[in-house]
Amino acid sequence: QLQLAESGGGSVQAGGSLKLSCAVSGSLNSSYCMAWWRQAPGKEREGVASIDTNSRTGYEDPVRGRFTISKDNAKNILYLQMDSLKQEDTGMYYCAADYCRWCSGGVCFASEYDYWGQGTQVTVSS
Repeated sequence: QLQLAESGGGSVQAGGSLKLSCAVSGSLNSSYCMAWWRQAPGKEREGVASIDTNSRTGYEDPVRGRFTISKDNAKNILYLQMDSLKQEDTGMYYCAADYCRWCSGGVCFASEYDYWGQGTQVTVSS
């Protein structure tokens, strides 16, 4: 059983930075892709960034160029460095993991995620 635990959220002014961490415990399968998702108040959960087994990364348009996903395989920690934060980045951020199922543009992704953390809140003020 895989367990994920996010940390690093908080309140920051627009233009600031935060770094989220996701500690993974249990049997992290080497075939797992991992990702960060977020959910703003009143909106559906949306993908933010993904990283595959070879550390190739993919980003959604709203965060491309501002966010960086990375992982430390030795420590089983997933990171999300968030720079140039905007008010619209406000939301609950979740990390997720599951088997990589499909690839596009040289990056592989999971089709759906069975393993989720509890989330960490990010609030960006003007």
